[in-house]
Amino acid sequence: MTIILFLIILGLLVFVHEFGHFISAKWAGIRVDEFAIGFPPRVFGKRVGETEYNINLIPFGGYVKIFGEDGDENADSRGFKARINADSAAASPLPKGVPYSDTARVVLKDHACRFTSKSRFVQGIVLASGVLGNIVFAWLLLSLNFVSGVPSATEGRYAAHVQNPELMIVSVVPGSPAETAGLRSGDAVIAIEEDGKRFEGVDAAEAGNFIGASKDAIVIFYERNEETGNISVLPKEGIVEGKRAVGVSLETVGEVRFGLFRAFFEGGLMTVDLVREVTVGLVGFLKQAVLGRANLDAVTGPLGIASLVGEARVLGMTYLLSFTAFISVNLAVINLLPVPALDGGRLLFLFIEAIIRRPIPSKFTRAMNSAGFVLLIFFMLFITYRDIVRLVDSS
Repeated sequence: MTIILFLIILGLLVFVHEFGHFISAKWAGIRVDEFAIGFPPRVFGKRVGETEYNINLIPFGGYVKIFGEDGDENADSRGFKARINADSAAASPLPKGVPYSDTARVVLKDHACRFTSKSRFVQGIVLASGVLGNIVFAWLLLSLNFVSGVPSATEGRYAAHVQNPELMIVSVVPGSPAETAGLRSGDAVIAIEEDGKRFEGVDAAEAGNFIGASKDAIVIFYERNEETGNISVLPKEGIVEGKRAVGVSLETVGEVRFGLFRAFFEGGLMTVDLVREVTVGLVGFLKQAVLGRANLDAVTGPLGIASLVGEARVLGMTYLLSFTAFISVNLAVINLLPVPALDGGRLLFLFIEAIIRRPIPSKFTRAMNSAGFVLLIFFMLFITYRDIVRLVDSS
């Protein structure tokens, strides 16, 4: 189920990204030859008008084939070459040098539906629209969460709007008594008992003090996925300095819910924060990579993301939507990197062309984009290999 859900989410995010390119190209009057989810071989395809819509076998990605984007004048130019019969009225006025009674094949190289026939400003809009699509999609998901209700701490930005506060386990220390006993992040603590004493509050600090003062094993009553249970745990020294602990981080968490317009406003603010945090994190990682100090354990590929999707699904729809928004923003920010084959690399070429006031040779850009694509594939394979190793080690 987790793998299927992951593929659905991935396909949806790719669809949103490529649809951004697609809709902006249509808006600009640029012909779109193909809209594809996944990479070949093709599983299903249908041509509608000038565009062929395909679903391909390899699900990790997708693309939009925009006419003339690669600058290849010799590429397939269906609808761009026209057979003109000189005797036909439809051929008038005739191209220069085509005699009457002859049939000629002409190439309209500056046809208005070609990507490169548009201004660089319009080209930039088309190239950046995929990134914008992912950011807008994240905004919609986060706004939907605010309408349905999003978990929030009782302190901070939404403190005045928090309803129904609960004592929540927000993290579990690996190898701790809590993890060994089976407690998980997202469990709501209903009560804690120890030798006839019982704590039923929602204050995280008070709960921590109750656990720290215990001499024997404690019983934690919890709720998980609308089901209740209880677990006996023996607190120990050394997890938290100065007192006994079981290895959980507790926080008072409630629900914040807004009306539609306020939800969209707050969702927009959260999206801006998310874009900033992801960008800062990525830039920091790249700086460390240049210095040779990057922590590759912090990078995860498709298998790692699929595992995280499974964890978010267990926690509930709100967490799943938030995680999907997070991945969508990550996809947007990564695509803006000035790496050939990514949108950022194509935007970089466009920026250089604007400075030098002439097109970069198409052979050079195609070669760079192909090399960038190969490097990205190798990097993805490397990260996937590390994901497999981590999964094997953890099992």
